[in-house]
Amino acid sequence: MCETHLTAYDLLQPFFIIEGKNKKEAVISMPGINRFSPDLLLKNIETYIHCGGRGGIFFGVSNHKDNSGKYAYASDSPVVKAIKAVKKHFPDFWVITDVCLCAYMSHGHCGIVEGNKINNDKTLPILSQMALAHAGAGADMVAPSDMMDFRVAAIRQALNKDHFEDVGILSYAVKYASAYYGPFRDAAHSAAKFGDRKTYQMDCANSREALKEARRDIEEGADMIMVKPALAYLDIVAMLRHELPLPIVAYNVSGEYSMVKAAAQKGWVDEKSIVLETLTAIKRAGADIIISYHAQDALKWLR
Repeated sequence: MCETHLTAYDLLQPFFIIEGKNKKEAVISMPGINRFSPDLLLKNIETYIHCGGRGGIFFGVSNHKDNSGKYAYASDSPVVKAIKAVKKHFPDFWVITDVCLCAYMSHGHCGIVEGNKINNDKTLPILSQMALAHAGAGADMVAPSDMMDFRVAAIRQALNKDHFEDVGILSYAVKYASAYYGPFRDAAHSAAKFGDRKTYQMDCANSREALKEARRDIEEGADMIMVKPALAYLDIVAMLRHELPLPIVAYNVSGEYSMVKAAAQKGWVDEKSIVLETLTAIKRAGADIIISYHAQDALKWLR
């Protein structure tokens, strides 16, 4: 009589990609998660596929940081190299790429900074160039996570103009300014050097704004809509599932992952049971796809 079934088709694993060769770096604040150079990423992807994984989302971690973000769309960026390598060896693997500038900016913010403010409109062309670089390398879908206004329209227009009409857009339409992102910023070396992201990410107290943001991104050309984080925002996932026809993606974020890992290491919770319960709850709320750092372990347990 079980109403909700968690399957391998529901899960996507995030992957952190660094520059160089034969490099693997542990993310201390996220036990079990590593950064990989593109060559070692292939081995990790192969293991993940053997567990039942069918796709993942790639995040670049760069040592090339400035105030222009130009390395985000460089032809030799680690993400571009990783896409090409993965598509060569595993052509059916579904590659989604994060499109954001924070890991490439010296100040750590997600857009062009002038003074102490984000210049929304000057950021859009750079995000579009980044999306084009990923699409040209073979990405199946790009996922703008920057939360700039009108970036979905700008990226869609750029992709279509360069004949990448089949490359989809997974929009971080509903991304809250959350305290749950701490370990991710450690993993991606993307912490802001001043201020915070509350001027362009959403207030955690708001729900009607979530529907407004999602509808606008759909009008601009988004193919899927994301809610981030997941657990504290299951009401938002359920609301969007009720209101919108598009696939809903929920991101089970780094802070949610690390809390479970820390409690499991202490012996306070049973990791397998609590992870599968959590992922099932996210799906029950209405998520069609769940991005989770637990994905690879969950796939093993489901098998």
